[in-house]
Amino acid sequence: MSALTKLRSPVKPMVEPRAILCSTGNRVKPSKTETAKKKQQVTKSPPDSSVTSNFSASNDDSSSSSTSSERSSVKTTDSKKILTPSKRNGSVAKLNGVVAVGNIPPESPGPVKRCHWITPNSDSIYVKFHDEEWGVPVRDDDKKLFELLVFSQALAEFSWPSILHKRETFRKLFEDFDPLTISEFTEKRLMSLKVNGCLVLSEQKLRAIVDNAKSVLKVKQEFGSFSNYCWRFVNHKPLRNGYRYGRQVPVKSPKAEYISKDMMQRGFRCVGPTVIYSFLQVSGIVNDHLTTCFRYQECNAETEKESKTELDLLSM
Repeated sequence: MSALTKLRSPVKPMVEPRAILCSTGNRVKPSKTETAKKKQQVTKSPPDSSVTSNFSASNDDSSSSSTSSERSSVKTTDSKKILTPSKRNGSVAKLNGVVAVGNIPPESPGPVKRCHWITPNSDSIYVKFHDEEWGVPVRDDDKKLFELLVFSQALAEFSWPSILHKRETFRKLFEDFDPLTISEFTEKRLMSLKVNGCLVLSEQKLRAIVDNAKSVLKVKQEFGSFSNYCWRFVNHKPLRNGYRYGRQVPVKSPKAEYISKDMMQRGFRCVGPTVIYSFLQVSGIVNDHLTTCFRYQECNAETEKESKTELDLLSM
């Protein structure tokens, strides 16, 4: 046989399957005979009942477990919603996604509610002034009433905390606010208060204090005391406004305007309606504590106690 005949002889088929390029990479494509054999084996062998039952049981377990997990998650979220306020007490702990509830201690009472002008940053002397003095009825004490009138006039130049810090200085320079002594201040004594620089009050305010002291003495001669003069405008009973919010509290009132006019006619100076309303508030002639403030009810209780004592004295 020639070489040409050998080259033209047919090529024998390859026994091993060729690797083809699939979407998941190079894999060996099985032959048709192998595929047919596998199909015959699958059709001949019946399905294993144990495998089927196990498969169904596992599906049931998974479904039940998913349902129980969903219920537990709902309960957990509900418990979280209920126990959220007490987390700060350390009574609720979360471990591996499970909320553990221990003994929940009782909630501690909140901060004391005061009037709107007292804040967490307020001066301690100012807070004490609110809790113990502001709004408490001042009766039968002309010196104290005159002192509060002077402080109400000084609010045009000072704030309440500044006045309270200078309170002892005021008392020393004005002879403990004795109207009789202040009415006798000479021009030299009056100017010395300004030169010393102990007070920042203007000269107008200093002269008004001396003039008002003289007017207080006149009122005492007519009404017996400065206290009787002041309290007669409200029939000797404090006015209770009962405001709930700070924005409702006015800076003056018709009653303050009426008292202001009467005092001006009697020779008082620097006693405008705003000054007089501040004086009525601080002296307790008007109870302007907010109804949400703990001092509102306490001041009312003190007033009722005084009224009861007066009735007992009159009945004797």
